[in-house]
Amino acid sequence: MTASDPAPDRGVALLGRRPATLLWRDEVPWSDQFEDGYFSAAGGARESHHVFLAGNALPARWIGCPRFTIVETGFGTGLNLLTTWRAWQEQGAPCPLHFISIEAYPLSPNDLRSALASWPEFDRLSAALLDQYPAPLPGLHRLHLAEGRLTLDLLLLPLAEALQALQRMPDLGVDAWYLDGFAPARNPEMWTAELFQSMAELSNPAASFATFTAASAVRRGLQDAGFTVEKTPGYGRKRHMLRGNLAAPPAPARQEDTPWQLPAHRYPGAAAGDLRGCPETGEIAIIGAGLAGATTAEALARRGYPVTLYEQGDVASAASGNSQGALYTRLSHQASDLSLFSLHSFCYATRYYRKLLAAGLLDDGELCGLLQLRDPLSESDPLRATLASLPGLARMLSASEAREVSGISDSGPGLYFPDSGWMNPAAVCRAALTDPGIALRTGLGPLSLARDGEHWIIRDEHGQTAGSASVVIVACGIHSARLAGADWLALQAVRGQTTEVASRQALAQVRTVVCHEGYLPPARAGRHCIGATFDLRDPGSDLRPADHQRNIDQLASALPSLAPALPAAADAAALPGHASHRCASRDYLPVVGPVPDAGHFSEDFADLRRNARQSIPRAGSYLPGLYINTCHGSRGLTSTPLAAELLAAQICAEPWPLPAALAQSLAPGRFLIRDLVRGRR
Repeated sequence: MTASDPAPDRGVALLGRRPATLLWRDEVPWSDQFEDGYFSAAGGARESHHVFLAGNALPARWIGCPRFTIVETGFGTGLNLLTTWRAWQEQGAPCPLHFISIEAYPLSPNDLRSALASWPEFDRLSAALLDQYPAPLPGLHRLHLAEGRLTLDLLLLPLAEALQALQRMPDLGVDAWYLDGFAPARNPEMWTAELFQSMAELSNPAASFATFTAASAVRRGLQDAGFTVEKTPGYGRKRHMLRGNLAAPPAPARQEDTPWQLPAHRYPGAAAGDLRGCPETGEIAIIGAGLAGATTAEALARRGYPVTLYEQGDVASAASGNSQGALYTRLSHQASDLSLFSLHSFCYATRYYRKLLAAGLLDDGELCGLLQLRDPLSESDPLRATLASLPGLARMLSASEAREVSGISDSGPGLYFPDSGWMNPAAVCRAALTDPGIALRTGLGPLSLARDGEHWIIRDEHGQTAGSASVVIVACGIHSARLAGADWLALQAVRGQTTEVASRQALAQVRTVVCHEGYLPPARAGRHCIGATFDLRDPGSDLRPADHQRNIDQLASALPSLAPALPAAADAAALPGHASHRCASRDYLPVVGPVPDAGHFSEDFADLRRNARQSIPRAGSYLPGLYINTCHGSRGLTSTPLAAELLAAQICAEPWPLPAALAQSLAPGRFLIRDLVRGRR
């Protein structure tokens, strides 16, 4: 990606990763493609422990470590993860564990379930993994296990693409490598010189590796990359295996891109290990207690940082104030940044809400599925291939199937997302704020923010100091740009009004969220929240009978069988609802990340005015400790959990939950870069 194209439309088909074809031989799963077994017939779990844990001197190395990162080449059945997870738990989970696994040919959920059934001792851990196992969408999928102390990143990509993604991942710092591709003779693409060199470049000092193979080409490749290599007894029929350590880290690889999304004080800077204690004061302030602010607070508190939220009104009282919102994504056949973020944030959000619901923290919402009304797909529609390659994510329903799913007698055909549903945004915010490390201050009136020495000062509407912190996240919708001193963001305010109608007659039969030009969820407390209007450049936030009628007419037009159950025009003025302003960016992607110091930032990259495609291998000037999380538009329920996780990872110097190229497309500085390239700055 060049500096001039921070959010490209890749113009390629969005297709899921091709699943592995599983065979069974003597009760051992085999890969039909590579003619090799996924684990040893002599005892796969014991082999995993012998080769990968003992080979990397684990669990002893976990003691006293602030965070330990493992990268595995070949997720397969997940057996190495489960073996490591159990050993880590038996050790008392002494440090946060980050397990990154690369897989080009993921097993289907049913095949994974069948394979893991071979190991009843892992039943509880297997169930937790299967509950979050993602659709085969290309890219990075973050799963939170063991109450968030164990992070699993699944990179569903070919090895070469995965290594490129890891090379661009800030703050990675690998401590141990599990080299577990199929045998080198059967799958040579998993044992390349590029892999061994990448291992050296991505590793922390003295990082270790272990592998079941003792092939001479693997040994030589690791030695050439700077690893010491020891041949030791293998497991079962394998006489030998290899293990070793990085002897001397290589010189840093030349930076090919312009990493403008990284603050200069952290790039190239110190190694990730030197940054793990940030933020310096240990306390973080968040301005805004809607979905963006609350989910960010949860992500930071999960990492052990105390957080204080400052809110001018009450929790979820502005754009997050609807009584029901749909968990929505739009499936596209093209892999643009917008479509990729939309899908990845949707998949992350469904896992996020499933965990909250299962834990009993969220009691106002349900994952009841979502039907997106649309015409049937033609034989030539490229979306057919996308749907076929992403089983479980969505499927096309005929009109009769849609009627059965939705409970609506005249429902037309549509795309059905079985993991979707609706949530009450305020309930989501309350659930996110239950951590005892989160303090909440509400009713402060309009807030202001100013820098004073090493800290940011938050003042209430009377100019009194409400609090201070070295790290501040601004998450207050359309007011975020002003508060963060970033008026150059040019945020858009979009007025929206929802309408609540009583659940009666045919409406009472609705079983799933139905999206047309608006949306209709199943009943909540005897009412359905429908809508919503969409009006640019309308400053009013008053409830309007005319807008209630627009919502009613739109629903009646899409689903005429529901019209008799809807209020008459004469009753529109008395209907409850909610009106507020959604915040949107110019490219309709969220704005998430550190806030540039606009003047110095423009000087840093002034050469882009003359040559938009040149590489400027340095980071940009940013306002110290200031971050922003806004522009989630009408999809905040879907986008905010992943945006919050990205922001928390950036602040805490951890590997990101998105590839760097996709995270860059959310960075606030993208608008300054575009203005420079176009000669506007």
